[in-house]
Amino acid sequence: MGIEARFFRLRRVTVPVLPAGMRPLRVLQVSDIHMVSGQRKKQRWLQSLAGLRPDFVINTGDNLSDPQGVPEVLDSLDPLMSFPGAYVFGSNDYYGPTLRNPGRYLIEKMQGRHGLNGNKPVVGAVHNPWEDLRDGFDAAGWVNLTNTRGSLKIDGYDIALTGLDDPHIKRDRYARVAGGPVADADFSMGIVHAPYLRALDAFTADGYPLVLAGHTHGGQLCIPFYGALVTNCDLDTDRVKGLSTHEAEGHTSYLHVSAGCGTSRYTPLRFACPPEATLLTLTERSPAA
Repeated sequence: MGIEARFFRLRRVTVPVLPAGMRPLRVLQVSDIHMVSGQRKKQRWLQSLAGLRPDFVINTGDNLSDPQGVPEVLDSLDPLMSFPGAYVFGSNDYYGPTLRNPGRYLIEKMQGRHGLNGNKPVVGAVHNPWEDLRDGFDAAGWVNLTNTRGSLKIDGYDIALTGLDDPHIKRDRYARVAGGPVADADFSMGIVHAPYLRALDAFTADGYPLVLAGHTHGGQLCIPFYGALVTNCDLDTDRVKGLSTHEAEGHTSYLHVSAGCGTSRYTPLRFACPPEATLLTLTERSPAA
């Protein structure tokens, strides 16, 4: 299981969401890096993703699992930061992980004893230097989507992005960004770290055709031919990773949840759920959609 945590792979997904007449857009999603100082193989793999030459990059948070990891995150993502991009943060960007018995953690999640509505604000945790991470991303020109809107210009297209801070620690403030896609944008999408239903419902009801999220680690410890036991939020296990759909108030959105490429430093295990990044190719939606 510890070996599988270093078997990095690329997931490729095609999503028919673009208006008629737009050329396909290639979006690289990286998530849940959970960098610990010294993880050289992970760093080299992340750097190699620049060879995909995406149109833009979306980082869906939880970059850190070590207060000393900021320089290595920025070094790992430096080749990708030559492309347009945007980001949201997750709880592990703000706070360091705590040592817990992984068996007890799994049992609590299966029983729904915490986290299904978002955890309480963190008290007494180690604060990660997220400001340095933010400053590095901002200096590269990546758009900060912390409870706000932003946009990217891609080959003449105006791509509107709406982001939330992490629902897992109840920092999401959808009221600040409510109102739906930008009317004159060529394409709009929603970005959030943890795919809690309240966030997905809000994005979908507002008419966003696509939402990207991370956080779940794909279940991290899965059962072959069965799948994930937990999602670490109130999303069902059938949608713990990959592409699916979400419905709310008569609207339907595509949802992509990345299984991420890291683990907590205190639970460095994966089973039947290899670490990943995803290259999403956005194509024209069908005329009937």
